[in-house]
Amino acid sequence: MLTQLDFAVPVPAAHEGSGPVVYDAHNLPVDDNVNPYTFSVDLNGSYFLQKGKMIAYYGDITFQGVGAGVIDRVLGQHFNSPMHAADWVVARGRGKLLLADRAFDLNSYDLDDGNLTVRSGNLLAFDPALRLKQSIIPGFLTLIGTGRFVAASNGPVHFVDPPVRVDPQALVGWADCPAPCHHYDHEYLHGVIGGIRRLTGLGGASGEEHQFEFIGAGQVLLQSTEVLMAERAVGQVGAEPGVPGVPPQPGTGHGGQGGGGLDVPGLGNLGDLGRRFGL
Repeated sequence: MLTQLDFAVPVPAAHEGSGPVVYDAHNLPVDDNVNPYTFSVDLNGSYFLQKGKMIAYYGDITFQGVGAGVIDRVLGQHFNSPMHAADWVVARGRGKLLLADRAFDLNSYDLDDGNLTVRSGNLLAFDPALRLKQSIIPGFLTLIGTGRFVAASNGPVHFVDPPVRVDPQALVGWADCPAPCHHYDHEYLHGVIGGIRRLTGLGGASGEEHQFEFIGAGQVLLQSTEVLMAERAVGQVGAEPGVPGVPPQPGTGHGGQGGGGLDVPGLGNLGDLGRRFGL
């Protein structure tokens, strides 16, 4: 069973005048949102998080790449996604850990003896009590067990019940229900243009012609826009703003971070082909 947690942010006493609210290690929320875009983890042990999602921390905390050193035993039991291992680190110690992702909306969820499949780029962090596995759907990860995780979305997240068909670009994930199947409207496949679409993904594909179809029990998580979160090369900081002595590289996307893919004259970025099909 999946539960989205409503955040209630404690507001510390502001300084005299109209200055900003100031947080410290004592008045930061405990495992809750600081605001819609930042989440505070009260760390006492270990926590998995995507590289590049930590913006600050208080306390005695160390960060190790997945597969490094003494944490291998923890990884063997709870992290079973070799394709995505390079994108994750383990935070260990005690303190307050602040997470954010390019000013996208953040929400925390409690998974109670259930399973949730979520886009790999949307998953920021999770409790090691959960087990992470690779989904059979490319570009998605599956969390199994009981524990809390933090995910980002482009706008607020809405829960809907199957049976339902959704735009692939609005899909964040699904919980406790079978994996979706593709549904194509007849016009999508009809004629010469349909043949080109089947082979290349080009030619005006949209969620109105191609959807993911969910059936059975469970819940589907939708973000409130058809625009996917901007992609970035997770963990690569060499060409990002704020790194001294490194000039920005052409072709960077949201926040000055590259989205990857191959630019072909007249066709645009071929990375868009996968996104047309929700991959």
